[in-house]
Amino acid sequence: MIADEFDGLTTDHLRALYRKLVLLRRFEDRVYHLFLQGELAGTLHQYQGQEAVAVGVCDQLEHTDWITSTHRPHGHALAKGVRARAAMAELYGKVTGCCRGKGGSMHFGDPEVGMLPAIAIVGGGNTVVTGLGLAFKLRKSAQVAVCFFGDGATNEGAFHEGLNFAAVQKLPVVFVCENNLYGASTAYHQVSPVEHVAERAVAYKVPAQIVDGMDVLAVRRATGEAVTAARSGQGPTLIECKTYRFTGHSRSDARGYRSKAEEAEWLAKDPIPGLGNRLVVAGRLSEAELRAVEGEVTAELDEAVEFSRQSPDPTPAQAYEDVFI
Repeated sequence: MIADEFDGLTTDHLRALYRKLVLLRRFEDRVYHLFLQGELAGTLHQYQGQEAVAVGVCDQLEHTDWITSTHRPHGHALAKGVRARAAMAELYGKVTGCCRGKGGSMHFGDPEVGMLPAIAIVGGGNTVVTGLGLAFKLRKSAQVAVCFFGDGATNEGAFHEGLNFAAVQKLPVVFVCENNLYGASTAYHQVSPVEHVAERAVAYKVPAQIVDGMDVLAVRRATGEAVTAARSGQGPTLIECKTYRFTGHSRSDARGYRSKAEEAEWLAKDPIPGLGNRLVVAGRLSEAELRAVEGEVTAELDEAVEFSRQSPDPTPAQAYEDVFI
């Protein structure tokens, strides 16, 4: 058993986790302002508040492991290794983007870092991930596939089909539910007869855990157990991360269905100061070191925005590249 509250992680590792949380948050904050200024087109489904899930999960994955994502993919992409400049350029629709400007906000991804371009269809990744898992099993590659999805996806047939198939085949898959309490504007308790998504795994004899999705170390710990089981041939695990999006569902969502008291309760659980304060109290990092991380991230995002602005737009001929016609 690891004796300390930080699971035996080095200070450098803990700093890296904190920096990643800050990167995800500040990336989304920057994108929000760029969108309001008219520099970015389309819509946005932002990730503020849920950073501990993506960072905690992806910290336990190897570069060769793969993830599938959702219509809210920015955090997953950055956590899995997509560079901020490639992510930002994608939002600008530039050829230097992670999908060469063809994916946009809802289709982030990069095979080079093990991220399938995100699938905006609710529950869409829950069956696609079984294909990845089956391929890994047949190849005996020891790779693991992780599927991120929201609580709304658990009422889609694909959720049940994917979980059942992965269980029957004992696939190396980890299903990660980001339960942020709402499917768009509909509360989970209004559309589900069970209180917890994890309860649904019982029907498929899949082990399940419920974790604090605002605590990056708790998410990391649960993921480590699930990934170890998957690599050793024990099959899938379902992890339900109780989390909260601080923003609306999309840029057009004014959040009128949520109370101010509820929002305040969850804002108090913000994963960034949550980890930062623990590190300071434990003497692992100082307040000055936390501020230095903020400065590093700001500089990285400044560079990413300038890189994106200066990058070339796709040419009409490039519309025929990277596609089946």
